[in-house]
Amino acid sequence: MREILFGVAYYDEYMPYDRLDKDIEMMKKAGINTVRIAESTWSTCEPQDGLFDFSHVERVMDAMEEAGINVIIGTPTYAVPAWMVKAHPDVIATTKKGAGIYGARQIMDITNPVYLFYAERVIRKLMEISAHRKCVIGFQVDNETKYYGTAGRNVQLSFVKYLREKFHDDLDAMNYEFGLDYWSNRIDAWEDFPDVRGTINGSLGAEFEKFQRALVDRFLSWQAGIVSEYKREDQFITHNMDFEWRGYSYGVQPDVNHLHVSEALTIAGTDIYHPSQDELTGTEIAFGGDMIRSLKHDNYLVLETQAQGFPCWTPYKGQLRLCAYSHLAFGANSVMYWHWHSIHNSFETYWKGLLSHDLAENDTYREACIIGKEFREKGSHMVNLKKKNDVAVMVSNEALTALNWFGIQATSGDNGEIRYNDVVRWIYDALYRMNVECDFVWPESEDLSQYKAIFVPALYAAPDSTLERLNQYVKDGGTLVVTFKSGFANENVKVHADVQPHILKDALGISYDQFTFPHNVKLSGKLYGAESLDDFARSAGADINSDDADSAEIGEARVFMELLKPEGAEVLAGYEHYNWKGYAAITRNQYGKGMAYYLGCMTDDATLQNVIKAALGDAGVKLSGYGYPVIVREGTNDLGKTVRYFLNYSAKEQSVAYKYSDGEDVLTGEAIKAESLLIIPAWNVRIVED
Repeated sequence: MREILFGVAYYDEYMPYDRLDKDIEMMKKAGINTVRIAESTWSTCEPQDGLFDFSHVERVMDAMEEAGINVIIGTPTYAVPAWMVKAHPDVIATTKKGAGIYGARQIMDITNPVYLFYAERVIRKLMEISAHRKCVIGFQVDNETKYYGTAGRNVQLSFVKYLREKFHDDLDAMNYEFGLDYWSNRIDAWEDFPDVRGTINGSLGAEFEKFQRALVDRFLSWQAGIVSEYKREDQFITHNMDFEWRGYSYGVQPDVNHLHVSEALTIAGTDIYHPSQDELTGTEIAFGGDMIRSLKHDNYLVLETQAQGFPCWTPYKGQLRLCAYSHLAFGANSVMYWHWHSIHNSFETYWKGLLSHDLAENDTYREACIIGKEFREKGSHMVNLKKKNDVAVMVSNEALTALNWFGIQATSGDNGEIRYNDVVRWIYDALYRMNVECDFVWPESEDLSQYKAIFVPALYAAPDSTLERLNQYVKDGGTLVVTFKSGFANENVKVHADVQPHILKDALGISYDQFTFPHNVKLSGKLYGAESLDDFARSAGADINSDDADSAEIGEARVFMELLKPEGAEVLAGYEHYNWKGYAAITRNQYGKGMAYYLGCMTDDATLQNVIKAALGDAGVKLSGYGYPVIVREGTNDLGKTVRYFLNYSAKEQSVAYKYSDGEDVLTGEAIKAESLLIIPAWNVRIVED
């Protein structure tokens, strides 16, 4: 990509009056060079079956082409028109809640042949009027696609065929592997297969969700195939992948396997929304950016992020700019807001865009003008930032699904509050706040040896082959950090019948056969105290200053605890409790040429940071010494130079030592001397190029 794409989603068809020329004038003033259109209004493009009207799309393309603004075309398939549902009500997905009712977006069955017929037809018609246009630089297939709970008759028939292939038509093998004898759930004829929506069997239920995720792979690959028939070589295909939603983008998306979906794309794309104002930490920008960049180990597009959004998101002065540069710091080649204007009707009326409802300039728009000017003038130093990280976090859709069935805090009738993504974010957030840059890997990722350290949170369900690869990774010299709830069940969520953790116990040097919830359980041992931590970490090869160490005389076990029995492993922390004393909580074990750490419980933040410091010392990964609220990220630009972002996520000015060779401030041209003091204003950024 030759420039940073700075853009907005634009819906001319939603406007209360004709103001296309005025919008373009304001876009040009703000430095907006890209708009994303067409993905949201199928019913406008095809008001009745076979009656097409793309005049609003062509009108916008004409105007943008004349203005020199790029256009990304979205296929309008994620919200079906009313006429289709009236004529073919079965295009609406049947879910656990029963048959759906028309109204919301993303309510269709993405496998329904009637829906697919109409979807293909409108995609082809749209491509015919857009693919050849000079202004069109790429295509977004569908929008934040998931399987939408679809579980109707055709989906379940396909699932049975899938199972017959998986188990080679052997019902006994399926019954055994899924444990279907329990509560008389056994199936002895394929034609007797029950409606999976009612299953109480976690193995069968998790397998069905895995199958449903694969429907998304197939659907988006099918759309990308159609688009590929029309697109030019210089046009890309992307998709805006989103995340588990907790009022904002939070964790691994449970209904899509991002790694599999990305195979159909020429460039990965994402939507990232996050807390703002005093709650702005940058963590969600980092998490989303690291994950999407890792899919193809390349730059990615931020296709949606907030400008104003909800009232609690209206940014403080400086925050819009800080967030824009944060996306670039993780390897994004675009920053695009949802959306240009605030909508005057319907569901997202108060999800405000760059412009408010009066469609006039405001403080957020004026800050966007500053960003656009800087991108235009200095973007060549920041586009195509390449990163090479030594640390990775392994994530798994299968483990996520399994732990939704069998909650970490599960009791009789209650699955608890803590989920898989809470454990992932516990690990990731600590790395982030310590300024440890990382990639994501998946159980099916091929080359683990490129990383010096790999963190594995709650890998509850995984095939033996994955666990053996992790053992081999350590044996070959890698450093592995594994948390509780790992290696417990196989890929079919069948709990292993040997001592836990299955297979991984070899590398970890521990075992356990009991676990519980901690109540007033403290942690103590050689991991605690600044002096002992320094000695401990230095013995592992870490370069640690005493100022960097998070000293803690004693830690705390939280949420869940396994009663570990060392089998060769060194005990770093034990349970300080009259009943659990004698069991290990955190261990370290040399295995082959490498080192494996195990966290048998969730801990306080200081304890986790101490484990990370020691593990990275073993791995030969040097800590930068910078810590939150100053986040430092780096990469190599197109000029072959190292660029470092110093991001200040606080309302106070921060001063940090610039520990690198002489450089130049990319935005101001100021010379930055090695070991000089770098001043970063509140909610601001400094970008230094070597």
